[in-house]
Amino acid sequence: MSNANPSSVDSQEQLVSDIKSVISDAEEMLGATADQTGEKIANLRARIQLRLRDAKLRLIEAEALLVTKTKAAARATDEYVHESPWTAVGIAAGVGVLVGLIIGRR
Repeated sequence: MSNANPSSVDSQEQLVSDIKSVISDAEEMLGATADQTGEKIANLRARIQLRLRDAKLRLIEAEALLVTKTKAAARATDEYVHESPWTAVGIAAGVGVLVGLIIGRR
């Protein structure tokens, strides 16, 4: 059906989230050390800024890959539904019955 596997998409989403978190923390640290002086601090800030730039580029690539995989999964699902509409209806009905049973037990 598709080569975009859900766990791969989930791991890509987690990677994007992790990278955003690291970027945010690093930017916060750079802001907190802006008034610090000295050669060591200046070198550290320069290295962090380079790594932040690289991380932002990787984030853009990871987000693009995630969008591509998500679109591929949506296309594959759409093709499957068009090729096997009654199977898709049956699956949807089965899921609906299960959800109804679960909600009915509460």
